[in-house]
Amino acid sequence: SALDDPEHYSVDGFSDELREQVEKIIKQLNEFLENADNGRILKEGIQTVIVGKPNAGKSSVLNVLLGEERAIVTDIADTAGIRDTNDLIEKIGVDKAKELLKKADLVLYVVDTSDPLTKDDEEIMQLIEGKQTIVLLNKADLEQVVTKENLKEKGFDQIVQISAKEQTGIEELYQLIQDIFFEGHVSFNDEIYLTNMRHKTEVSEALKSLSMVLQSIEDGMPEDFFSIDLLDAYEHLGFITGESVGEDLVNEIFAEFCMG
Repeated sequence: SALDDPEHYSVDGFSDELREQVEKIIKQLNEFLENADNGRILKEGIQTVIVGKPNAGKSSVLNVLLGEERAIVTDIADTAGIRDTNDLIEKIGVDKAKELLKKADLVLYVVDTSDPLTKDDEEIMQLIEGKQTIVLLNKADLEQVVTKENLKEKGFDQIVQISAKEQTGIEELYQLIQDIFFEGHVSFNDEIYLTNMRHKTEVSEALKSLSMVLQSIEDGMPEDFFSIDLLDAYEHLGFITGESVGEDLVNEIFAEFCMG
């Protein structure tokens, strides 16, 4: 109001007060952006791929995590692992796993600790290089020939020893996932999360506008310059809260919904 009507409102000392407020808002918006991935995860879940050579225990791990017998588990070595194969059906499964790996937020690499590391394990390690990976040293109830030290030598540092059969080590796995993706905690009540890309984009644009306000203050520009960028920031945030309604959004509403 003061910026739009300087004749009736004093703007003396306004720049310092505005700088303080804008810096506070910029800090809050930056926190929203930093937690944007948390918001997506809370909404969509963690895109997880379980990999391992045949009979490493992937199906058993899946069943334990789901809390139900979703996958068939037998004593016969399965053919659903990642490995070179001439079998057409198996090859389709392997190719699908490789495709999913590209999009995964988290890879659970299941290693059968009762069986030495093989060429199949080496291929898997190459595929998951650079991915957020937790190694599950499975079959801890059996005599071990593969240890944590073996995997650390391969460059892995997030390792959990489990027994899918005995259901041990699962709580440690859950805690590690929480530590990785939520820095040790998730608050559903006290924190605001951005849950889609449009919101993230609008916050980013609002931050740009507020940064320009700060720059105008630093450059000693006239106060009416502030209002242009302040209103621009307000507009972008309004697209999230619903206080700003663009023409594209109106068209989308009428296209997607029956409006009487």
